[in-house]
Amino acid sequence: MWRQLHNRFGLPLTMAIVSLMGIWLIVMVLLPQWQMIDYSFHPALLPAERGGAKDVWSLTNYATFFRNEIHLAIFFKTIWSSVLVTTLTLIVSYPLAYYLAKVATPGQAALCLLLLIIPFWINEILRTFAWYIIFAFRGPLNEVLLAVGLIDRPIRFLNGDTGVLVGMVYAYILFMVFPLYNAIESLDTNQIRAARDLGAGWGRTHRRIVIPHAKPGIATGCIMTFMLAAGSYAVPALLGSPGSRWFTQIIYNWFFEGGDWNQGAAYAFLLLVLCIVFVTIIMRIFKVGLGDIAK
Repeated sequence: MWRQLHNRFGLPLTMAIVSLMGIWLIVMVLLPQWQMIDYSFHPALLPAERGGAKDVWSLTNYATFFRNEIHLAIFFKTIWSSVLVTTLTLIVSYPLAYYLAKVATPGQAALCLLLLIIPFWINEILRTFAWYIIFAFRGPLNEVLLAVGLIDRPIRFLNGDTGVLVGMVYAYILFMVFPLYNAIESLDTNQIRAARDLGAGWGRTHRRIVIPHAKPGIATGCIMTFMLAAGSYAVPALLGSPGSRWFTQIIYNWFFEGGDWNQGAAYAFLLLVLCIVFVTIIMRIFKVGLGDIAK
């Protein structure tokens, strides 16, 4: 990267760009993460007690988490639900990305991409609230189902995880479609035609040619979708029920309702570790490196 920047912009401008990137990385990423880690290992103390004998590193905040069976259950449920959201988003996005990359004409692809992007010009909270209206007990979806006779009484879609899953798949579909589209578009169409000419069905063609080629895109999309789903707050808060709480809601409660930033920092650090572990697992499963994902 250094050589490319140097050849394009020259040494002075390259130094300025790299310096700004370094400052941004330190100030906006590394220092806040270090502050969170430091908070997580300190007990919650009164201002007068900070810096005193009690203000020492300990595992008390983490022990509190592992002793709380309810929070443990919500943590593991968040993991499972985020994996499910990622899987559903991949299932929905893969055919769409393949159509845009290899089937649609340039005009059709541009129109489809525009239709995908336009809703994201609206704030995420407003888009999520639109789903809240659709899934409401007396909302449009129930009214349509009642009108066509598929149900005889309204369904409480917002009573479980259905609304949260649908809302998240919709909210993060672009983060799966674009990496897949970028990866599939670079595949030589002649390989697909050759496979078809040799008698391979569509399933085998995708399994042996398209999917292996699209592995970096699949890995990138899965990583981004999982991290966004695991760290989401607005969608589960609006579309979830008391029985479908997300781990981020627990973190929010520690910070802004319980006032215990140290405990909240421990919970947030555990969520960060979870995302790092997931990234590592995905990279191993798809046998890709950070360089492949960055493409």
